[in-house]
Amino acid sequence: MKKINAFILYSQPEQAVKTVAALQQSELVNTIYLLAPQKGLQPLQGTEIIEIDSIQSTRTIQAIAERSTSEYTLIYQKSSVLQLGYFALERMLRIAEDSSAGMLYADYYAMVDGTKKNHPVIDYQEGSLRDDFNFGSLLVYRAQALKDAAGKMSGTDYRYAGLYDLRLKVSQAHPLVHINEYLYTEIEEDTRKSGEKIFDYVDPKNRKVQIEMEQACTEHLKDVGAFLKPQFKTIAFNDTHFEFEASVIIPVRNRIKTIS
Repeated sequence: MKKINAFILYSQPEQAVKTVAALQQSELVNTIYLLAPQKGLQPLQGTEIIEIDSIQSTRTIQAIAERSTSEYTLIYQKSSVLQLGYFALERMLRIAEDSSAGMLYADYYAMVDGTKKNHPVIDYQEGSLRDDFNFGSLLVYRAQALKDAAGKMSGTDYRYAGLYDLRLKVSQAHPLVHINEYLYTEIEEDTRKSGEKIFDYVDPKNRKVQIEMEQACTEHLKDVGAFLKPQFKTIAFNDTHFEFEASVIIPVRNRIKTIS
């Protein structure tokens, strides 16, 4: 039975064709969608193309939700070749059904320049709010959980924090389950430096990115009743005598906007 609609990043056709072929071999995969951040790319055989602004945007998440017509939604976030392990998808779906997970992720391998490295990931906790939490690049969502979360995004239009916002909203109603098994391999065939690639992930140090991440996190904390409104008291230094005074010097460079 075909239970999965798959969505893969489509910026390097020569690598995507291999990922598509791997997914098409699985009897669980229904429809494969190519998320194309570049206009003019042609769909691969047996796929449908969706032009996006960024795989991390709210608009992309909503486009995925509209097409999540199967029981589960697979999102592969990288343009590198995806090599699935033996019965990897079957394993993920079995655990999904046993655990009622809203999202599943697994340990993985990465193959770069012929060298295969282990990439274990850690369990997700209720307080795991880091926007750079490593889930790996292959995520499997329960489609209804994804659609419910996307339905709560009507008032937002993030350019960079959409995927982060999705994870937070799904976690409010469903567990995010870590499968402590190596179920897939990322095969990096384009080994140029990241700055030389046509499509690279947004620098997480970028100020605009961080502002959006903070907004998404603040909204999540309010939703779960964990937000503490910042309150400050004015300190009257002249009312008290201090025997000693000290200056605090923080050595930074070009960080005035961040500090302020």
